[in-house]
Amino acid sequence: MTHDHDLVLRPTAAQTEAALNPPPGRHGGDMVVETLAGLGATTVFTLPGQHVLPVLDALRRSDLRTVGLRVENNAAFAADAYGRITGEAAPLLLSTGPGALTALAALQEAAAASSPVLAICGQVPADGLGGRRRGHLHELEDQAAAFRGIVKSVHSARTQSQIPTAIAEAWRSALTVPFGPVYVEIPYDVLREPARVPVVTAADATPEELPPRPELTAVAADLLARAERPVIVAGGGVVRSDASGKLRQLAEKLAVPVVTTFGGKGAFPWTHPLSLRSWMEDRHTTDLLEDADVLLVVGSGLGELSSNYHTFAPRGTIVQIDADAGKLEANHPALGIHADARLALQALLETLEPVPARDDDEAARRVRELLDRVGARIAAQGLDLEQEVLASVRAALPAGSPSFWDMTILSYWAWSAFDPRRPNTMHSAQGAGGLGYAFPSALGAAVAEPGLPVLAVSGDGGALYSVAELATARRHQLDVTWLIVDDGGYGILREYMTDAYGEPHGTELAGPDFVALAESFGVPAVRTGPEQLRADLSEALATPGPSVVVLPATLRMFAPTHLES
Repeated sequence: MTHDHDLVLRPTAAQTEAALNPPPGRHGGDMVVETLAGLGATTVFTLPGQHVLPVLDALRRSDLRTVGLRVENNAAFAADAYGRITGEAAPLLLSTGPGALTALAALQEAAAASSPVLAICGQVPADGLGGRRRGHLHELEDQAAAFRGIVKSVHSARTQSQIPTAIAEAWRSALTVPFGPVYVEIPYDVLREPARVPVVTAADATPEELPPRPELTAVAADLLARAERPVIVAGGGVVRSDASGKLRQLAEKLAVPVVTTFGGKGAFPWTHPLSLRSWMEDRHTTDLLEDADVLLVVGSGLGELSSNYHTFAPRGTIVQIDADAGKLEANHPALGIHADARLALQALLETLEPVPARDDDEAARRVRELLDRVGARIAAQGLDLEQEVLASVRAALPAGSPSFWDMTILSYWAWSAFDPRRPNTMHSAQGAGGLGYAFPSALGAAVAEPGLPVLAVSGDGGALYSVAELATARRHQLDVTWLIVDDGGYGILREYMTDAYGEPHGTELAGPDFVALAESFGVPAVRTGPEQLRADLSEALATPGPSVVVLPATLRMFAPTHLES
């Protein structure tokens, strides 16, 4: 009798030949590259460092593309965006000590956004591990400990024979829901020494699926079928699991209004009659969600930004679907369903038969009334400039082009008021909230989708975190247009501090001439105004290669509503 666990993958004739007759000159770095190629990787983001030089040597001799950036944190942002756009695990090669630590802030964003990044880090020689302080360059007592609280999983290879397994296990972890960044470390001597094992020809790292429990699906379907005022909250998990189509099917089948969180932008069509859009920081939206008798939350933990700064106090029953068990019922009691969003929504669609009768027109009326109230609130605040600028950006950006937004006032507007038009095209740093995200992330997206114009939006403060990557954009001729809104300071912090303490302190900046700075890198740039923004941005996006558009303007945020509670 043959059992499933008795089955093994037999090598092909070509694989056997490669194993028995490996090419000369291989070292541990070749094993890293061979494993990545066997897993299907095509691109590696990196910055050179002493302890990963063997891997760079192997990359030089491989078919994998190497994209080098100027700062490790920016390389990690680029890998994050590549993973979001392609759905693949994005290899990120980091050196030891300072190089590895510099990438931590970007990996925190990848973790918050469930983005699959495969961080492969060099390490000091093996004789310096285990707490022995031999004084190696870049030595840390426990480098992995710095990553353990951020990444999804930690892996190590202490011998060459462990390299394929460690990388394959990390790859599987990164792509098993919830997606996330993972960490692999390999000592320098293991990478440098001549290879003593055969060529790595293939690697099996099939991600595990996470279906919902059928008894929980049955309860959720019954609650939705009997609900009188149901509402759906769609978070980033819907986008990450490519579940937007199934979400729309469910909403239309049940005539349920849908609001998307900032991380879930694009999960539901913006102009759909059932779309409540993304006004999560509006008291009118909060009131509507509180009034729902059944609230289906898919792919969101209802955290600070998704709950109007924790002022949301639901009165109905919450059904929460999330692949991250730590987010289930973290903020509110719910029927928690630990599952991939796509599989859970498909199960609900199959369970909801026959479809309960519900008034489509009534649901659409509730949506129109909510959006009218939100619109009236914004209109009363005299924020025409801000809305004009955001509308110009939307008009200039092609419908299928991705955009990446830094932590700046225009981005805060975009979270609520920007129509992404398509799923997985609008990305921001609202997961971890670090500065410097937009431009290097846009570069990663441009690598993922060559020929498609990509937009990055930053303030003048955030722009200086990333300005070195103008050299990267020019070197690789990436089709990224960088819009820099220059207000002479950290604008959103200036507003927060003024509102809280009467006047700001430490928020003003003496910035460079961004046009001249960009041109010094060989990147064309233009200074624009609100009236010319649409035309200048359209021209920049339509022109191949990198470009910079600078908008000197002081924008204001719409008034918050969470302080009223």
